[in-house]
Amino acid sequence: MITFALISGIGMGSMYGLIALGFYITHAVSNTVNFAQGTSMMLGAVLCYVLLARAGLPLPLAIAAALVGCAAWGVLVERFAVRPFVRRGSNAWLLSTVACGIILENVVLFTFGKEPRGMPAYYTGDPIELGGLALDPMQIVIPVVGIGVAAALHLYSTRTRFGRALLAIVQNPRAASLMGIDVATAIMLCYAVSTVFAGIAGILIAPLMVISADMGNFIGVKAFAVAILGGVNSAWGVVIAGLLYGITEALVTSYLGSAYTNILAFSLVIVALVFMPHGLLGRAAVKKV
Repeated sequence: MITFALISGIGMGSMYGLIALGFYITHAVSNTVNFAQGTSMMLGAVLCYVLLARAGLPLPLAIAAALVGCAAWGVLVERFAVRPFVRRGSNAWLLSTVACGIILENVVLFTFGKEPRGMPAYYTGDPIELGGLALDPMQIVIPVVGIGVAAALHLYSTRTRFGRALLAIVQNPRAASLMGIDVATAIMLCYAVSTVFAGIAGILIAPLMVISADMGNFIGVKAFAVAILGGVNSAWGVVIAGLLYGITEALVTSYLGSAYTNILAFSLVIVALVFMPHGLLGRAAVKKV
């Protein structure tokens, strides 16, 4: 039981971490976050389902087109729900991004329907045997993708010139602009990438759960909790926090039942933040006086 709980927990935790990376990248560059990340995950799953099961596109093409749709959604959120308020120095983007998520969820509800649907299996071969357990290959693919994306993002932001330039935007946008960085375009691209991360999570998890318009609501809340727990300014922090949160969920569900899962998991998040207010690998913001 404990082996299966650990494997399933790592899979779900990697998904939380992947969505939380979207919070990290927008916060690191613009000091804002997209609270529609949960519905962005749902959008990736729904678009992939429609293109694969209804339009009959090949799987690689369906995934690519779904991620392009997610990126376009991220661009729209940044351009019309975040940028106007940030330019005026207002924090209304908080509610605006929440409203975008609600709008998208209801649009999908009216067009896709309210009945949950099952994604066709990506892999139809035999399950993978591991320690006497038969595993769906997606339970292995999800952690590999999540950790791989975190590693690539960390290397890009710390080892490349443009990656370091992006991180400089939040510190001094005017100076970054004078150095030749198109600040507005960079922030818009970061929002597109953040929604692509959420879309990847939705596509990966879709064969393991039912697809519906509200599938991303609570997952988005958990992913934000993971981002805070790991330290929203640390890519590795949010991934590690996602794994820990997913494993905790799985162990509580296995030994105590699903009725206690959210109670204990969120209680542990609160306790952890009491002792580590900046998260596992987060650091306090530097304030100039």
